[in-house]
Amino acid sequence: MSLDQNLFTLLLTPNSSDSSGLVTDLTDPSGNVHYRKRRVPGKVYRIEVYDPISESLLASATSPSATSKHKTVELYNPSKVIELKYTGTLTFRWSFKWEQHEFEWKREECFMIRKPDPPVMVAVTKEPPGRIKTASIQILDYNLNRFDIDDRKGLEIVILTALLTFQDASDSYHEAPNDNNATSAATTSALKGFTEMTARKVSSGPTYSPPVPPPKPGPKKGVERVAEIQASRGEVNEVLIVEECSPKDYARYCARMLHDEAMMFISIRSAGASQVPKVLQVVEETKRYRHKAGDKDLYQYVLYDTIQMSRKGPKTINLDDNKANGTPGSNIVVHLSKIDMP
Repeated sequence: MSLDQNLFTLLLTPNSSDSSGLVTDLTDPSGNVHYRKRRVPGKVYRIEVYDPISESLLASATSPSATSKHKTVELYNPSKVIELKYTGTLTFRWSFKWEQHEFEWKREECFMIRKPDPPVMVAVTKEPPGRIKTASIQILDYNLNRFDIDDRKGLEIVILTALLTFQDASDSYHEAPNDNNATSAATTSALKGFTEMTARKVSSGPTYSPPVPPPKPGPKKGVERVAEIQASRGEVNEVLIVEECSPKDYARYCARMLHDEAMMFISIRSAGASQVPKVLQVVEETKRYRHKAGDKDLYQYVLYDTIQMSRKGPKTINLDDNKANGTPGSNIVVHLSKIDMP
């Protein structure tokens, strides 16, 4: 989408004094820097957005990797946590909430969602075809001014921070095929050399039996098996408790997830009624592991799948019947959170 030349525009330019390529400045057309983004090296993905004059930290975005479909954006002074989630299926779409409003990024445009009314565009960028490589962005203040938003500056920072994570994710996606091609080329070269060497040996001397292949690795057990089960589901923050593996194995896996600074909460869900007691064991073991490690206590929220009693007509109640007493039914979900969830 073309940009309006009459509107205030921010340009994304690499910082001239940074040789690592991890720092990006958001400048106006005159060269004045309004925001500065720095990507923090490490195993988990994290970027930080600063005020260039005071060098104060304005916001950060974290996730297990740059391509994760769930990112946590945190604003500072005052502190506020925003969940940025990928909500698209076949199209690019990321959603977040600010105050009482919902917003969606759709490729080059960010909208305020007003169901059943049509959405209102609040930001626009200019992207090249095929990948996200943002060069400029405009915040449409004339549309934002139509709505009751208390912290408009905070919303602007969230919109910009989200956009900066999209570009990092796009870079990671497009770098991966190159790495795979390089690996494939190296593997092909090695196989070709091995084949030629084997042919020379056959033609010049006695034949040799091929080396015995190494034994196949056995099935995974313990925490590694739990991780394998959860990876097949594709849920980032949710742990499904099934009959396989012990409560302690699940608890170690949950404690490992919560040890990640980017993981603000997890949901522990039973696969059926028979796994409800096991979920409660996993929750207690997880909290015990965190206590032994000296980590902060967690907020705990429990949701039961209960069966309500019918009020029509007299009915004899069996006091030994758990369902009649409104106790847990077929499933349970326990949310363990580092932050207070409203």
